[in-house]
Amino acid sequence: MEAVVSPLPDDIEALKALLASATQRADEAEAKLANAHARESATEAVIAHLKLQIAKLRREQYGASAERTRRLLDQMELQLEDLEADAAEDDLAAEFATEKTATVTAFERKRPARKPFPEHLPRERVVMPAPCSCPACGGSRLSKLGEDVTETLEVIPRAWKVIQTVREKFSCRDCETITQPPAPFHVVPRGWAGPSFLAMLLFEKYGQHQPLNRQAERFAREGVPLSTSTLADQVGAAAFALMPLYRLIEAHVLAAERLHGDDTTVPVMAKVKTDTARLWVYVRDDRPFAGAGPPAALFHYSRDRRGEHPRAHLVSWSGILQADAYGGYGELYAPGRVPAPVLEAGCFAHARRKFFELADVASVARKKSRGEHAGMIYPIALEAVQRIDALFDVERAINGKDATDRLAVRRELSAPLMAELHAWLTTQLARLSRNHDLAKAINYMLRRWEAFTRLLDDGRVCLTNNAAERALRCVPLGRKAWLFCGSDRGGQRAAILYTLIQTARLNDVDPQAWLADVLARIAEHPALQLDQLLPWNWKSSSPASKVA
Repeated sequence: MEAVVSPLPDDIEALKALLASATQRADEAEAKLANAHARESATEAVIAHLKLQIAKLRREQYGASAERTRRLLDQMELQLEDLEADAAEDDLAAEFATEKTATVTAFERKRPARKPFPEHLPRERVVMPAPCSCPACGGSRLSKLGEDVTETLEVIPRAWKVIQTVREKFSCRDCETITQPPAPFHVVPRGWAGPSFLAMLLFEKYGQHQPLNRQAERFAREGVPLSTSTLADQVGAAAFALMPLYRLIEAHVLAAERLHGDDTTVPVMAKVKTDTARLWVYVRDDRPFAGAGPPAALFHYSRDRRGEHPRAHLVSWSGILQADAYGGYGELYAPGRVPAPVLEAGCFAHARRKFFELADVASVARKKSRGEHAGMIYPIALEAVQRIDALFDVERAINGKDATDRLAVRRELSAPLMAELHAWLTTQLARLSRNHDLAKAINYMLRRWEAFTRLLDDGRVCLTNNAAERALRCVPLGRKAWLFCGSDRGGQRAAILYTLIQTARLNDVDPQAWLADVLARIAEHPALQLDQLLPWNWKSSSPASKVA
């Protein structure tokens, strides 16, 4: 039985009306969905419960289990911090969605009341220019009726101040029309934090690994008491505002011909314990082969290490991937992959590390001096390290040259060394037991020999995956400070801010100065020209006013 399809009208105006109606319904559905997410994300009951538990723990912190209690308190404060930031981010998304429809009212989240700024902070009055004539009738007989003052908390290194933006009101004596300059712009709607303060907050949390509760303690010591919830609200809203730049960096990274890929663990808060989640990084760095593209790092977060995550990250990308031997990349290398197979390039730093651990003379000597058990020093491992080091010597001489020159030198100098290394490894493997540590280290290379020899066919390939490891270094440093992420949304937010901060660092730009300038300009900046705010363009466009 054939389905009966209602015919579309032939009239163009009727078709337009039908399309407009469908668009309106889609906008309303999107707005309602955003409101539902905002209500769910607000989780007032969960936040109230956490605050109650925190208050109880604080009353008990001088009991017999003081050390354990303080640790639990820190954990709950971090979880509360991420919940507050989630709610702020979803609230803005709902407000943005409802602006496109007149029938759906935006969800308004109840925010904790903020105390007035301390009176002892100096005030700087910024008076908006008054009109010289009435905009309604052109009359010049204006008289001041009063003024509205908007206070924005701003920070100068080691000094705090409140900027008072004054908007004077005037009435026209000719036509009685009242006029006033528009309200000042805030990167966070209804925000009270200045862009420099927001940049410091984000950089301290994600660039200097200082959780918001520790920052709040420092602010209080400096005479500016601000609660962790108040700060978390600003972090969530700022992350939402910076999302367009994250997408631009993502597109730039995925336009690369060659990427460095790696991942590392990141604990995330669960119901009664912490789970082991993952932060993934993909680095575009064309400088070793004199590429024109600026360097950038793209971070992603996932709750586990399944291979579906890198496949999703690189679903539309093909090129050369420098990575370790993680099996999850396997489907990316499949010959029939669409749009095209990814070419695997091995990391000699990983291979060398396995031999170096078996030939670490200094480590063995230290253990013997302390009376500890020291493993054997294998001459085969020592020779393997020396053979691989000879390849590193060749690479140091060609780093920064274009791909053609690099390839010519490698075919002349590195190719014979690689052939000798392969023959030598094969000979040594035949003399070793299958389960010997040296056999495992040798098999790591021989089983992936095509990936390790990729550099002899393409001058863009690097010898190591160190670019990705350097980009990930911020995560292990952070783990020692903040211990874990408060939620999955907190991990995703960390990936966004790590992307922005590490990309700025790769381009020799001060991340905090860059974030401050971007937060001051991004909402009023033309959407089609947002690429001007990216770190590499920001640095070159106005170096005199930037701190790099």
